[in-house]
Amino acid sequence: MQNQLQQLYGNIDIYLFDQLLKGTYDNCKKVLDAGCGGGRNLNYFLRNGYEVYGIDPNPNAVSAVKQLSQTLSDANAQENFVVATAENLPFVDNYFDLVISSAVLHFAHSHDHFDDMLRSMWRVLKPGGYLFARLASDIGIESLVHSLGNGRYLLPDGSERFLVNQQLLLEYTESLNARLHEPIKTTNVQNLRCMTTWCLQKK
Repeated sequence: MQNQLQQLYGNIDIYLFDQLLKGTYDNCKKVLDAGCGGGRNLNYFLRNGYEVYGIDPNPNAVSAVKQLSQTLSDANAQENFVVATAENLPFVDNYFDLVISSAVLHFAHSHDHFDDMLRSMWRVLKPGGYLFARLASDIGIESLVHSLGNGRYLLPDGSERFLVNQQLLLEYTESLNARLHEPIKTTNVQNLRCMTTWCLQKK
């Protein structure tokens, strides 16, 4: 059973897996992973007839995800995977039913960079489409992080990240004219870092 699940879903983000189990994305056809890496979150979509796209600034990652796509779905075009950044997505407006942003937004260099990445992802999303975002936050460890300026912080695990909080996510939810289809959920990893799941639907 474990092998079957591993084969079907790969090393998927557990909170993205949760949305798949709930059927949230059943009617989505076009899926973009904005910061896809080697494609760890794309196994299920490639195996189940979705039209899958991915971008990553790392050419090696794009080569790897192309190979994964070719292995799992002959019908999925290799041209769907390109070297690009989240803030400069090479796609037209209102194109995707689902945009995945897993462990990407916290690499923003500043508030402006975060805003550019997020609005770029939102631009290519169709009305009624979904954004699945998983990103670092200070929720629950506010007193343990040290500001480096412009939204970036030093975390107890020694990493440097752009961190959000619940207020900022709620403000963006409103300014994007979005709907939270799940409550904001945060996982605290032994007070070393916190990862927040932010699930939006475009009105």
